Amino acid sequence: QVQLVESGGGLVQAGGSLRLSCAASIRTFSIYAMGWFRQAPGKERKFVAAISWRGGNTYYADSVKGRFTISRDNAKNTVYLQMNSLKPEDTAVYYCAAARSLVTILQARGYDYWGQGTQVTVSS
Repeated sequence: QVQLVESGGGLVQAGGSLRLSCAASIRTFSIYAMGWFRQAPGKERKFVAAISWRGGNTYYADSVKGRFTISRDNAKNTVYLQMNSLKPEDTAVYYCAAARSLVTILQARGYDYWGQGTQVTVSS
């Protein structure tokens, strides 16, 4: 049974920072690419960032480049999303996901497992 559990969400003022964590109960965590997506109310789930198996490659949505950083610690089965210079438009539920293939990691359909999400609210 694979479980992904996000934490670290909350309420922050514009310009502030948050660090999201995603703990994975995957025995072979290091062979999974990991990603973060977000979904605002009434909108579709969108790609935010992804990282390859060993962290050598990272990918970002244009809207978060230069502000967000994805990283992973395979010894702890955890992936992180450091979010700086937050804006009200970053408000959403953030989901982490695991993918066995890098081929479609920019799209939600490319992921095999999903967490339940953590709410991030940025006030103006």
